[in-house]
Amino acid sequence: MRRLWFLCLLSLLLGVCVPALADEPAAALPKVGQPAPDFRLQDQNGKWHVPADHRGRWVVLYFYPKDFTPGCTTEVCTFRDDVAKLRQQGADVLGVSLDDVKSHAEFAAKYHVPFPLLSDADSRTAQAYGVLASKLGFKYARRTTFLIDPQDRIAKVYPDVDPEKNSAQVLADLASLKAAS
Repeated sequence: MRRLWFLCLLSLLLGVCVPALADEPAAALPKVGQPAPDFRLQDQNGKWHVPADHRGRWVVLYFYPKDFTPGCTTEVCTFRDDVAKLRQQGADVLGVSLDDVKSHAEFAAKYHVPFPLLSDADSRTAQAYGVLASKLGFKYARRTTFLIDPQDRIAKVYPDVDPEKNSAQVLADLASLKAAS
């Protein structure tokens, strides 16, 4: 009887507590054709970036959860390895996470990252792009990439990307989108 009572109590607690630990619902991602949300973020070198800095060029804006984690390291290294090809296609690469400038500086130095890693420490930009998530009280940016056209409009959205394939997908789509325009 005590065991049954314990299992009932445990079921009740799990039913009440576990939903509170789950991801909070994410805001909607910007749609293709919509203006890209504005931002003002600092990179690993302390330089501020705004979308106007990149007007007239394609922008690969990729959000990632956390510096120095396996998937994020893979993703930053694939973009690093493809950055010359992306630049030849007229695209700037910008990585964004909620990590601070110091963490980005260490991450960029360790992996020789030749493009800005932007600190969204207040999470406003992740929220504006619909990628802010939270689990167990820990906020992070969902792994999502946006390809933004030279007129600052969303050209393509890549939700839940594969860190190993993201850069190659963006390169292929960038070529197709440029050919179609």
